[in-house]
Order: sequence, then C-alpha cells, then structure tokens
Amino acid sequence: MLDPAEIRFDENSLLILNIIIAVMMFGVSLTLRLTDFKRVLLQPRAPIAGLIAQFILLPALTTLATWVFHIRADLALGMILVSSCPGGTFSNLVTWMARGNVAVSVSMTAVSSLAATMLTPLNFAFYAQLNPHTRALFHAIEISALDILLLVVMVLGVPIVLGMYVGQRFPTLALRSEKPLRLLTLLTLLLFVGLAFQNNFDVFVRYFSVFFWLVVLHNAGALLIGRLFSKVLSLPQSDTRAVTLEVGLQNSGLGLVILFNFMPEQGGMLLITAFWGVWHLVSGILLSQIWARIPITDGSEPTLDLRHDATVA
Repeated sequence: MLDPAEIRFDENSLLILNIIIAVMMFGVSLTLRLTDFKRVLLQPRAPIAGLIAQFILLPALTTLATWVFHIRADLALGMILVSSCPGGTFSNLVTWMARGNVAVSVSMTAVSSLAATMLTPLNFAFYAQLNPHTRALFHAIEISALDILLLVVMVLGVPIVLGMYVGQRFPTLALRSEKPLRLLTLLTLLLFVGLAFQNNFDVFVRYFSVFFWLVVLHNAGALLIGRLFSKVLSLPQSDTRAVTLEVGLQNSGLGLVILFNFMPEQGGMLLITAFWGVWHLVSGILLSQIWARIPITDGSEPTLDLRHDATVA
C-alpha cells in the first residue's frame, strides 16, 4: 500500500487547483448558449447516448471490473471516481481534430458538466459502496455525497452559470476572451499536474507498474464503451466519434479537486486520477489523428461551424 505521507501536496496547491478548474469551466461556458442545451431535446440521440454511456455504463462496468479482478481498494476507488466524473473540455478539441460532430461534443460537455453536480457525488458514493472490496475503505474515509455535491457545485455549476451570463451579456468580449482563457487555463492545469508529478517523481516511478496499465486499460475501455454503444444505436459516424471521445476523456481535474479536498491521504487514488489526466490527453490525440485520416463515408461529416470552432480551439 502507498504510504499517504509520501504524497507531497499543500493547502496552497489545493486552492490553486480549485481556482484552475473553476476558471476553466467559466471559460468553457462563455460561448455556451441555451441552444446548446436545447439541441439535446431537438436532436437527442447522440447526446443522450453519450450521457447514458458516461454516467451509467462507464461507472457500472468500471465497478464490475474492479470487483471481478479484485483490484486493490484504493486503486479501485480511484477508477470509480474517475468514471463518475463528466467529460473533459479537451474532448471538444479532439472531436474537431477527428472530424467528428463538434456540436454534439459541445452539447454533451455542457449537459454532462451540469448533470455532474448531482451525478458525480451520487455515482461515486453508490458504486464505492456497491463494490464489497471498496466499501470498507469508502466508509473509513468518512465523507458524504452532500460534501462532494457542494464542492462540485462550486467548481462546476457556479462557474458555468456565471460564464453563460457573462457570455450573454457581453458577447463580443466573451468571443474574444474565451479562446485565450481556455488555452491559458488548460496550459496552467497541465503545468500544475506536471509540477505535482515532479514533486512526487520518486513516488511516481516506484509505483508506476502498479497504476500504469490500470489507467491505460481503463481509458481504452471507456473509449470502447462510447464507441460500441454508439454503434448499437446506429449513430452516424461523426456522432460516433464525438460520443466516443466524450466518454473516453474524463474531467480528471475534477477528480483531483475532490480527492485533495476530502481524501488527500489516499495516495493510490491520487496516482490513478493524476495519471489519467495525463494519459487521456495522449490517447485522445492519437485516436483523433487516426480518425482524421479515415474519411467519413456516410455523409455525416459536419460542415464548418465558426462559432463552435472558436469554442474548441
């Protein structure tokens, strides 16, 4: 077991991480409009397929896998936490790179981020207790779903609402500032994670063989769930690419916020969640570059949408 004292992370770093995630969600929502949510009602198949795969199939199958394969409790909890998080905003960019349906990706990100204020804490609490191998550790942590709910509302829900308000009130300013703000916060998050890894490099190397393949296989499984469920519902190819990437690229930054606020002593969970944040960037870019070279043959490739291209860049 990883000694909790080996993870070096202080309260100032926790505050910075909370701010980074909140600012990132604010920047993402600057160009969101109610039409992005209405699109789910008007053209619901792809977004709803993605939401089902993301919030029902992924956490359920993750929990089943950790149970069947007897994954160590702290590592299994990390996998369950990641699978309970919404899709990451990076999915919008790689969907565009993969010639997928960016409108579907943006709609899913918007809806899933708001839905996560309720579903992330509920899913994590439910599945952590459902797996008999993680139940005891979850109860030993002594946190409640309500505590996580309040935190998620503050770092996801409130910034999204504020961002949409500012974007609606000052549309020109929002359009000009959204792209650099999103890029800046993404780079800041990557720098933050990089510095955290540097400060804990010896721990990372020592336990690399323990968590590396778990994250790689878990991420591959998430991508596969999104793709297979899209195929089952006979979604167009461009929608399938969007759903696959949305389900496979989780907001692990939110997972880190939850961990450092409530479970900083859980080193195994921290390693799983932090490495997921690095690995899904690699897998997302690789998959998008493969798809970018494979033509869409069913006529579903979307036409150029300047507003959404500005949103994802």
